[in-house]
Amino acid sequence: MYDSLAYVQNEIVLGNLSCVTLVRYFLKNIEDKKQLNAFLEVFSEEAIQRAISLDQKKENKGKLFGLVVAIKDNICFKNHKVSASSKILEGFVSIYSSTLVERLLAEDAIIIGRTNCDEFAMGSSNENSAFGNVLNSLDETRVSGGSSGGSAVAVQAKLCMASFGSDTGGSIRQPAAFCGVIGYKPTYGVVSRYGLIAYASSFDQIGPLTNNIDDLRRIMEVISGADEYDATMSTHKIPFTTKGETKKMKIAYFNEILNSAGMEEEVTSAVRTKIEALQMAGHIVEPVEFKYLDYLIPAYYVLSTAEASSNLARFDGIHYGYRSPLAKNIDEVYKKSRSEGFGKEVKNRIMLGTFVLSAGYYDAYYGKAQKLRRLLQDNLKEIFSTYDFILTPTSPTTAFKFGEKGNDPIAMYLADIFTVLSNLTGTPAISLPLAKSSENNMPIGLQLMAASMQDEKLLDFSEELMK
Repeated sequence: MYDSLAYVQNEIVLGNLSCVTLVRYFLKNIEDKKQLNAFLEVFSEEAIQRAISLDQKKENKGKLFGLVVAIKDNICFKNHKVSASSKILEGFVSIYSSTLVERLLAEDAIIIGRTNCDEFAMGSSNENSAFGNVLNSLDETRVSGGSSGGSAVAVQAKLCMASFGSDTGGSIRQPAAFCGVIGYKPTYGVVSRYGLIAYASSFDQIGPLTNNIDDLRRIMEVISGADEYDATMSTHKIPFTTKGETKKMKIAYFNEILNSAGMEEEVTSAVRTKIEALQMAGHIVEPVEFKYLDYLIPAYYVLSTAEASSNLARFDGIHYGYRSPLAKNIDEVYKKSRSEGFGKEVKNRIMLGTFVLSAGYYDAYYGKAQKLRRLLQDNLKEIFSTYDFILTPTSPTTAFKFGEKGNDPIAMYLADIFTVLSNLTGTPAISLPLAKSSENNMPIGLQLMAASMQDEKLLDFSEELMK
């Protein structure tokens, strides 16, 4: 119910539904399922007032009229709190809105609240938030995925129609897979990062989580496109709502991935079944060699933590945010504020990033990781010169239980092993609900990647797969 914008808008036109009724429906769901901890703040009164205003609007209705959405707690919304789910920004109120928020509001979307996430978007399970874990609504003993776990659960549990997350190494796609919804990371530079609290600037990308491809298309048509406030934006405008011709595709997959250690048997089986189904449908699906699998996670964490070390330097107890009440001098303000304000995982990544950027280790780690990033880009360019898409599992496992990987950071980092490639190369990727595990009944996600700026083609084929 109310999981499609086309359906909602049609019901409003027919007079069977109002925006106020719609908002109250989602507010009730949020209250009934508050134990999931998906929202850090719900804009109840504001959302109702906006719904009243939209119901009074008789003409010039926006493209997203009536779309009830949630935004991740690292996306700025003027005069609203934004904390990146960190104690160091607790209570901070944004003085401006992100380009994403401005474009959503301009097309008559309704923002119902801000969602919980891993602190500063660092995590694969949503266990790193300063404000508690987000529970997977299909099994509350299991994680929602990270870092955009709150955004994924908000769509999964019908707390809104669509939500927005940020994807640095899989932080939209991996929770989407764990929660059985669609999660999309656009080509780097297609959606403005202005107003997104940075983790790793050359990796971060805002994207939507939805129930269907049609809603995703409509959203992307609104939020994509050049922005004078983001110098890394592409000037190329992708026509997201224009559907291309249906044809047989050439799809590559990596045997190295399907045979890698740590893959759950049912995930491998589900992907192989899908490969066979695509072949039966007339598509060419072939294995290609990929020799860099073991280097993806090390390269990603060297480069992303280096950028995080720089980006998070501003949170120091001086400029804004948390300041330790125990500090007695300027040195202690810096040390105690950051020590008390940041969580363990954020501290780990800042320390790692500072280490790889240090004079004695820069060439040994950071320099080599940058060279590998170029090799990966060249490798994918070569693959996409022959194939339309690359198919992989989104994650090697289904949603795991809370605490299962907390004491093993390497195992936790490997949850993103298949998603980081897209961020390292800037290419678009999407996670689609593929199947369910017969063992634990949790969703299995299928990831599709396309060449840079081939987002429209990616969504066309994704829509075919979802039929």
